[in-house]
Amino acid sequence: QLTMSANSSTLLNEENSQEPKRNADSLGSLELQTPTSFQDNPLQQLQLASQEVLEKAKKSGRSKCPRCHSSRMFYCYTCFVPVETVPTKDIPTVKLPLKIDIIKHPNETDGKSTAVHAKLLAPDDVTIYKYPCIPEYKEKRHEIALIFPGSNSVSVKDIAFHLQKCTKKNICDSDDDCSREPLPKQAKIEPEEEKNLNECISSNRSEGTRLKKIIFIDSTWNQTNKIITDERLQGLLQIELKTRKTCFWRHQKGKPDTYLSTIEAIYYFLVDYHQEILKENYKGQYDNLLFFFSFMYTLIKKAKCSAGKK
Repeated sequence: QLTMSANSSTLLNEENSQEPKRNADSLGSLELQTPTSFQDNPLQQLQLASQEVLEKAKKSGRSKCPRCHSSRMFYCYTCFVPVETVPTKDIPTVKLPLKIDIIKHPNETDGKSTAVHAKLLAPDDVTIYKYPCIPEYKEKRHEIALIFPGSNSVSVKDIAFHLQKCTKKNICDSDDDCSREPLPKQAKIEPEEEKNLNECISSNRSEGTRLKKIIFIDSTWNQTNKIITDERLQGLLQIELKTRKTCFWRHQKGKPDTYLSTIEAIYYFLVDYHQEILKENYKGQYDNLLFFFSFMYTLIKKAKCSAGKK
């Protein structure tokens, strides 16, 4: 499953293509796949809702999806709902500052994707599309950005500048690429322009910011090219995440630990966005996006310890 981050534009991969296929909704198979290294739990500082409901569900075993009646653990990854032993009222709901579209490759294994976590925990703000059935973004591309690494990608803190630039020059209504000139390659910003930019950011903050939607791609690295070259995604501002390290237990061998799972990328983007664009102190508002992820991480860590591994 793909998302991005890292020093030099990193793409996430939730699945090692070398590994045999495993069904991620099975707790048994989940426990067989362990992170490459565990020290202190990096997720322990999260402000999470009580996970007692997941503890009980784990003890009772797999349950039925209330919609398709398939046997699942914790949630149904095809219907995007909790199973019968996990009451919806006991699952936290996260309100996001913008809408999120997740574009999922048709060959991406449903049970191995963490994208569903976002839909379960922020149902009003997250939509999952299966490629090639995706929206047309051209008319709204001055208020939409894509999380993806590349030579034209910018950092989160530069979003306001680039979206303002797209609008100001009216290039979003032409064939030009809004993200063609990354900030480092531009001429020095003049004082007056910087003043206007600061005023724009201040104004955007009160309006909920100009950015209205962010797009994530849920795919393996090898599957990504077909999606990212789709004409419907051309011209969108591309954003690159950096410096974050993954805790994902299905990390691709030989890849940097800055390759994030989709839910991690969504979470870290929102934290950065909250601080860099909204200019507000982060107080755990989006931590519950890792509600399922952190629980599974802990399960795997315990399984590894009980197996006598260090």
